[in-house]
Amino acid sequence: MKKLYCFDFDGTLTYKDTMFLYLKFYDSAKFRIQFLKHIPLFVLLKLKLADTEKVKKSFIGSILKGQNETKIKEKSKLFFEAHYPKIVRENALDFIKNIDHDTTESLMVTASLDIWTQPFAEAFKMELVSTKAEFKDGVFTGNFVGKNCNGKEKLERIKKEIADEKFDKIIAFGDTSGDRPMLNWANEGHYQFFH
Repeated sequence: MKKLYCFDFDGTLTYKDTMFLYLKFYDSAKFRIQFLKHIPLFVLLKLKLADTEKVKKSFIGSILKGQNETKIKEKSKLFFEAHYPKIVRENALDFIKNIDHDTTESLMVTASLDIWTQPFAEAFKMELVSTKAEFKDGVFTGNFVGKNCNGKEKLERIKKEIADEKFDKIIAFGDTSGDRPMLNWANEGHYQFFH
C-alpha cells in the first residue's frame, strides 16, 4: 500500500511559529525595530483588513532584503541546530521516526519560507513544499517566487509536486484554516493531531 503524508509545519509539527523565531534569530536588533513598525499592519491582519502575503513580504523583506544567500543559508543552519528538536512536538517526532519510507512518501507543506524550513524537512526525510524566497545574483530580493504557500495554494503545490503519481491513501495533518483545503482533499485529514 502506497501512502502519501502531507504535514503542515508551523503549529502542527512545531510548538511555535518559526517565522518570528527565525527573523529574531537572524538579527534581533533589526527584528525589534521592524516588529514595532509593523504592529499596525499586524493589527489590520488580525482584523482581516490587510493582505497576508503583502504583510508577510513586507516584514520578512524589512529584515532579510539585500542579504547574501550564503549568509542566509549559514544562519538557517545555525537556527536549525539551535532549535531542533526542541521546537518540534514530541508526538510528531515519534510519529515521523516511525514512518516506513519504503511504502510512504512524505511532504512538509508550509507557508513559511524555504530559507529556514529546508533543514527541518531534510531532518524529517521529507520533500519540502513551501513559500520560495527569490534570489537574484545571490541576494534576497525581498520577494517570493510564486505565491504564498497557504490555503488553496498549498493544495495546488501538492498536486504539482506529486504530478501523476498514484497513492492508495493520502493523509494530511494541519492546525489552521490555511490547511483546510489540504485536509479536505486528503483521504484522511487530521486537525491538531499532534497537540
